[in-house]
Amino acid sequence: MEIRQYNQSDEKGWVRCRALSFLETAYFDNVLREKEHYENPSIELVAVSEGKIVGILDAEYDTTENRVCTGKKEKGAMIWHIAVHPDFQRKTIGEKLLKELEKIAAQKQVMYLEAWTRDDQWVRAWYEKNHFKLVSSYLHIFMEGNELPKIEGNKSEMQLVQGWAHYTGENKEAVKEKFKRVHECVCYTKVL
Repeated sequence: MEIRQYNQSDEKGWVRCRALSFLETAYFDNVLREKEHYENPSIELVAVSEGKIVGILDAEYDTTENRVCTGKKEKGAMIWHIAVHPDFQRKTIGEKLLKELEKIAAQKQVMYLEAWTRDDQWVRAWYEKNHFKLVSSYLHIFMEGNELPKIEGNKSEMQLVQGWAHYTGENKEAVKEKFKRVHECVCYTKVL
């Protein structure tokens, strides 16, 4: 298995790896049809086994002009994607991708990493095992049917059938009881 920089010819494998990796997570419906590109400089890595993309890691880092990270004032890198193909999980590929990111990030004077995830306990445990600290959270609320707010105006022209919102208030338990699908979105950071 090889860890290397992503290149454009990896896009199809990158998309497939991400889609299959996310199927058994709280992000199951966050499907991308093409690889994201970033405004700021980024570190984009892939793990390759027998010519197949089996792991991905994308991190975009702060510049003096633009902040990507939400936390500290030092230069940070936001991990947008880290995923391992289901057939290759539990083989330390995620840790190897993370170590390579840390090495490259340190060379670029990045002081910390930031990552957001939802409420999959095994994902949270992975971050904590790799020395990330939980720093904040909010709720992702998915609404449909009678959970949706009413739209003012002519209902025959537009009908809201699904929606989602962020909840940053203090009464998280009441919100979780009110809606069928609510995920806690958590922020982890790691000082390099």
